[in-house]
Amino acid sequence: MEPQVSSKMKKVLLVINCIILAVGTCGTPLLMRLYFIKGGNRIWLSTWLQTVAWPINFIPLAISYFYRRKINININNNNNTKVILMTPRIFVATIGIGVLQGFANYFYAYGAAKLPVSTSGLLFATQLAFTAGFAFLIVKLKFTSYSVNAVYLLTVGAVLLALHSGGDQPEGEPKKEYILGFIMTLAAAALSGLIFPLVELIYKKAHQAITYTLVLEFQTVYCFVATIVATVGMIINKDFQAISTEAKAFELGETRYYNLIIWSTIILQFYFLGTIGVIYSASSLVSGILISVLLPITEVLAVLIYGEKFSTEKGVSLALSLWGFLSYFYGDIKESKKKEEQSPETEMIDSKACTP
Repeated sequence: MEPQVSSKMKKVLLVINCIILAVGTCGTPLLMRLYFIKGGNRIWLSTWLQTVAWPINFIPLAISYFYRRKINININNNNNTKVILMTPRIFVATIGIGVLQGFANYFYAYGAAKLPVSTSGLLFATQLAFTAGFAFLIVKLKFTSYSVNAVYLLTVGAVLLALHSGGDQPEGEPKKEYILGFIMTLAAAALSGLIFPLVELIYKKAHQAITYTLVLEFQTVYCFVATIVATVGMIINKDFQAISTEAKAFELGETRYYNLIIWSTIILQFYFLGTIGVIYSASSLVSGILISVLLPITEVLAVLIYGEKFSTEKGVSLALSLWGFLSYFYGDIKESKKKEEQSPETEMIDSKACTP
């Protein structure tokens, strides 16, 4: 049996997963857009790349297995370590999440193919509002003044960017395709906003201890299922046969085409690993807020890499997003201190101190 993670260790995991999520969130739209602007046009392939690197999870899972085995031998003199922690009930729920994620990935890939990074990013940032709404309905999330303030500021920042998004339709792209890209990206944001609270609900309803190993198993299974969904789409669309032809016609060259595909799969897996880890270490809302606050940073990177214009609206949005991010975590720190002061251990110590 794996020992429960202490609150201090959870904070360490939260920091690590925030870094992983930051790399995945910022790198994903930039790499996907690079694929499309340099000659790539396979949306199902782009969907497939988002989760096909799921076997990477076997590395931390193997480390966790040997760690648990060592703990059991040292503490219980028992080397019969249970390899799989996931119950059949969680397994079935994970398959459902994987199917939803597969379609969310397709919607996101479609938006990335039709919209500039800045536009698709600001539209996807609306997932914060969807996450907050679904978290309230599904996991009965309690809002504090700080979390409400954070959602408000981040939403205002996204609206400011949206007001500036007109006129960025790529040359030669039909208006119909551009509008469909808007709709698909919003659909991806809505599905992501639904998935986050559903994952949190699974954690809460599971009749077993939720360990980080179980979280890794969960992510491995649902990314595998999402990959199956994308694989079916690729087979129907004959994307596998088109890869070699597309690579030869790629503007950056055939070698860089395959390098881009490999690095895309790794960075994209960072996004999913970080998302699930943050939900485990904190909550679905924290995951949504972190993704939203990284939006302006992605905007800055798009300006530096692709030469996109950094307007006043984007600067104001960046300031509002950072303000909202700090507001939420300041409130979270205050709530944590309040809970520690009211903990049973504190009350017991106080009662002992008062005993003559």
